[in-house]
Amino acid sequence: MAVIELKNINKYFGTGTSRVHVLSDINFSADKGELILVVGPSGSGKSTFLTIAGGLQTPSSGEVIVENQSVEQLSKKRRDKLRLNHVGFVLQSYSLVPYLKVKEQLEFVGKVKPKGNLSKTELQSLLSQLGIEDLVNKYPGELSGGQTQRVAIARALYANPEIVLADEPTAALDSARVEEVGKLFKELADTRKKAVVIVTHDTRLMAFADKTYEIMDGKLRLKQPSQTTE
Repeated sequence: MAVIELKNINKYFGTGTSRVHVLSDINFSADKGELILVVGPSGSGKSTFLTIAGGLQTPSSGEVIVENQSVEQLSKKRRDKLRLNHVGFVLQSYSLVPYLKVKEQLEFVGKVKPKGNLSKTELQSLLSQLGIEDLVNKYPGELSGGQTQRVAIARALYANPEIVLADEPTAALDSARVEEVGKLFKELADTRKKAVVIVTHDTRLMAFADKTYEIMDGKLRLKQPSQTTE
């Protein structure tokens, strides 16, 4: 059963002669236990697709359904609560709080969402799997790009969301770390039955995907299995 659906989504930016059709009649769904990639070059609409899916942007037309609730029909307060309890974001900008240590970034999540998060044991296992267990007393400014990326992933997954939306989660990682992160997202889907949607241009992640879509010029299409090995 789909936990997130996009129905006939269109998104425009600008007006008049400068109007740009960023997303065109997008239809998409993800079930629990699926890891889905959406691949495409820069400027193809990947990030817009992801932020609309997670309710951070509103579409110009169409409907987003999360956990059987139409996001556009919710009040802002209920929409924020739906995101908080059901959707985890790993955004390309990382969005770490610069004056909080890594452990405090996680503690902050616990204050905002006090229930339903990973246990201490599960969190420690996650930090170890990501190779950042020794960084908990570091500030974001003391981390490399790859370390910052992995902390952002840990922060999103600590909240234990049913839906994980990731924007270029391996952009700053070397091949060994890409494999580790790919395995982690695959485990989230297979073992923990999360719906994981990753937008990326990193073809190294295709080996872990159950489905791969291509987005080009704002249009989305499912790539056939033979195409994912290109």
